[in-house]
Amino acid sequence: MRHPIKLAAAFAALIALTACGTSDEAEVDRALQELTAGQDGELNEIFLSVADPAEAIAYFSRSLAQDPANIGLMRGLASSYTRGNRTAEAVPAWQDVTNHPEATMDDRVELAGAFIRTNRWDEAEAMLNSVPPTHETYERYRLEAVIADGNEDWARADSFYEIAAGLTSTPANVYNNWGYSKLTRGDYRAAERLFIDALRQDPTMFTAKNNLVLARAAQRNYDLPVIDMTQVERAQLLHTAALAAIMQNDINIGRGLLQDAIDTHPQHFEEAVRALRALDGA
Repeated sequence: MRHPIKLAAAFAALIALTACGTSDEAEVDRALQELTAGQDGELNEIFLSVADPAEAIAYFSRSLAQDPANIGLMRGLASSYTRGNRTAEAVPAWQDVTNHPEATMDDRVELAGAFIRTNRWDEAEAMLNSVPPTHETYERYRLEAVIADGNEDWARADSFYEIAAGLTSTPANVYNNWGYSKLTRGDYRAAERLFIDALRQDPTMFTAKNNLVLARAAQRNYDLPVIDMTQVERAQLLHTAALAAIMQNDINIGRGLLQDAIDTHPQHFEEAVRALRALDGA
């Protein structure tokens, strides 16, 4: 209801000015500008949050052609490129934003994220280093953790993951990423705990479920964890456990898990069938 009220108030102000027969044209112009600005802001919000990324890109591109110095539209275009996974175009778009005189530290953080998505790690690190330590946001520390991981600076990575988790009300992704970091380091028990933490926050996150099975399988525990899962997810997780067992040369266990996955899946499970045939053929 917030948007219609704002629009109604702007129209009411405009009508009041004209009805009074005021000769102050500046007042009328200002009312019109406020109305237009309010509508533009609402359109920007809609295209940033709910519109298809391609439609948002087209909208912000058209709007920028009319108002090329508008940093709000520039941010909208850069964000839409990011949301649409058009990473090569997101980088120059965010660079344009950070070069604007009204750019903020959040814009630098967004550019660092765009650099990471295009594997430009050194530039991402340099950009984050240009952000003062007093700028403490979830996104900043999430990216700091990712970079520390890439540098194998485990102590800093753990510290940044912990800070990032404390700066958001939805830390499931942080715990999942932190757990994957522990998994790649070979700290399987810590990884298992973090994936469980992720699933406490978001019981539907299949990536965390799959990673949890991998962490347990790395410890040669191939039993599925006691978590919420659909029948299809159960079959997929059995498949993951089977492949992990085979990779660790627990062939018979892997064969049995593949058969369980095929039997569990409500439809034909082609990937598991192929894997079992390949295993039997070998």
